Amino acid sequence: MNIFLLLTITMALIIFLLRRHIPIGPCMLAGGLLIWVVKTPELSYLVRAFTETLSLSRTYDIILALYFVMCLEIQLRTSGALEGMVKALQRIFSSAKFTLAVMPAFLGLLPSLGGARFSAPIVEEASKDIDITQEHKAAINFWFRHIFEFSSPIIPGMIMACSIAGVPFSEFIKHLFWLTIVAFSVGWFVLIRPIKIDVTKTTSADDDEARKNKFDLILSLAPVIITFLLVVLFNFNASISMGVVTVGMYFVLRFSNRYVNLKEIILGACDYKMFLNVLCILYFIQILTVTNVLNEIVVAFQSSPLPVPVIIACVSLIIGILTGMSQGHVAIVMPIVAAMQTGSLNLAGVAMAFGVAGQMLTPTHMCLVVTIDYFKSNFFQSLKPIAIIEVIILTIFSVYTYFTW
Repeated sequence: MNIFLLLTITMALIIFLLRRHIPIGPCMLAGGLLIWVVKTPELSYLVRAFTETLSLSRTYDIILALYFVMCLEIQLRTSGALEGMVKALQRIFSSAKFTLAVMPAFLGLLPSLGGARFSAPIVEEASKDIDITQEHKAAINFWFRHIFEFSSPIIPGMIMACSIAGVPFSEFIKHLFWLTIVAFSVGWFVLIRPIKIDVTKTTSADDDEARKNKFDLILSLAPVIITFLLVVLFNFNASISMGVVTVGMYFVLRFSNRYVNLKEIILGACDYKMFLNVLCILYFIQILTVTNVLNEIVVAFQSSPLPVPVIIACVSLIIGILTGMSQGHVAIVMPIVAAMQTGSLNLAGVAMAFGVAGQMLTPTHMCLVVTIDYFKSNFFQSLKPIAIIEVIILTIFSVYTYFTW
């Protein structure tokens, strides 16, 4: 069967199951099993994919990082630090609109898979007095967390892209940084501007409460900053960094007379449904790898008469959708970029922009999974504004690239 026809049928099956309110993980696994049945219906391939999924360090890094993030969120929420932080931010910015956009963006500087789970409670708290749907909250949290995918020097995908494509790191960031500004601006126009709220309203508080809220702000932001430093300066991975910070925060809260229940933290963070979804998605990605589907897509486009930039854009978009991770589309597409035009900022930029767009529009993206799980929102309604934003951004990027190539 033609590889693109197979992918179309697979995505149709996944969409059908999602519309039947089946959890994302089993939907993706069903799609993977369909690909396996059509491509290589031998049990050994499924066993191999399953074994590799369980043996990859990435699997445990994601699950443990998510677990510790949820532990930290429970600590900050039950101690009152999270609510106090939002009050402090609302006094600083004079409007919940800024908090809604800025906090997920700030936390997005931390390259943690599924890290949207930490910013989600902040969005929920900041919007509790605003009349917006759960789907709107989910879209805000998911979108603004990822605006630095084009410009952050510690995003793994950016580091890999420069290394493989042979482009200078600083030059590549300069080449794409404007997309971060566009992403924030378009996201604000589509997601934040329509919100009806009194932007002049401020949160009044006496001096004692104001001081307490400032301390809450420090308590809530410190874990992010410390984790950022552990990742950047000491090369810790996400799970170890979050584990160290979470344990440390427990003692900080206890010594500052903030009550937190250890049993509630440990058991409350055990979200088995979400962990199952994550494992199913990782298994799906590994099925695509062992059945050679990803390589077939690349080969099919390489033999196409389309212009090179169009080929790179299409392959990056599709691989981004299938893998849901910047490392995924970068590892597969950037070697093609290097083979075609080593050191080309323009071609590498096309691969990155369209790859990121693909990863933002797929249920294989961990941040989307945990965001929808947290807000209990509808998948398609949450993703609709994201799709609109991506169309606008890709149109702007394509026009700009065409006239400046």
